[in-house]
Amino acid sequence: MSLRLSYGTNGFGDHPLPAALDVIAGLGYDGVALTLDHQHLDPFAPGLPARVDAARAMLTERGLGVVVETGARYLLDPWRKHEPTLVSAAGREPRLELTRRAVDIARDLGADVVHLWSGILPAGTSPGAGWERLLAGMSKLVPHAEAAGVRLAFEPEPGMFIETLADLRELRRRLGSPPAVGATVDVGHLVCIEDESPADCIRGAAGDVLHVQIEDMRRGVHEHLEFGEGELDLPAALGALLEIDYRGLVSVELARHSPTAPATAARSMRALRDALDRLPRSPSPATEEAS
Repeated sequence: MSLRLSYGTNGFGDHPLPAALDVIAGLGYDGVALTLDHQHLDPFAPGLPARVDAARAMLTERGLGVVVETGARYLLDPWRKHEPTLVSAAGREPRLELTRRAVDIARDLGADVVHLWSGILPAGTSPGAGWERLLAGMSKLVPHAEAAGVRLAFEPEPGMFIETLADLRELRRRLGSPPAVGATVDVGHLVCIEDESPADCIRGAAGDVLHVQIEDMRRGVHEHLEFGEGELDLPAALGALLEIDYRGLVSVELARHSPTAPATAARSMRALRDALDRLPRSPSPATEEAS
């Protein structure tokens, strides 16, 4: 088994979608994490069905798999990054509508995973109110995803209400552990905030992992770095994904590297391939039979 390497379109913010897909496919990636945004398949612009059909054709022509992501910075509010969220004090409906549209777009693209996160709890808001808002929103999104045959890959994010893998497990418990809800595991976030090593976190979350984002990071600093610039043991993390038989996309998440996107994506691919090459090889069936 080999991993399916992918790259996030949010790291190609200066490229139109066809050009971004050309570069990503040309570098040998197997897929894309497609962030719905103004420049890349805006879910609120006119003519959405035709644009989704065109995107599906582009992905098919290039042989790219896809996961749909909902983390665009100013898609819903030109003044406030990422707002509103699932835990905002008011006006949460646009976030719900974005996620519903993302589910429909994923279905029509032939993808089965949509990424989402909770958002930052507003200052002065109690955890109880945060849970009430989040569960109310998710109770509307889960049936929509189930009906579409799409799974919701929820990402714990440093500084957000759902911040750690333990928080995500609690969310799934409170929802009744629906099969349609699993985890987006951001490997850099594991370095930043989790107590266990990224490899051990991946093994511990084995049954829940629906999507993987990956980049380097340092302990306690939420800054997405190129591989080799932080503290991530990349071979160990990739090895753990192979151990748990993860079959989804492993998507490089470098959203602030758009000015150098082609070169950054090329360096990232080299680092990933080098890390995979450093992993011990499993014996072939012929070798096992002869031993």
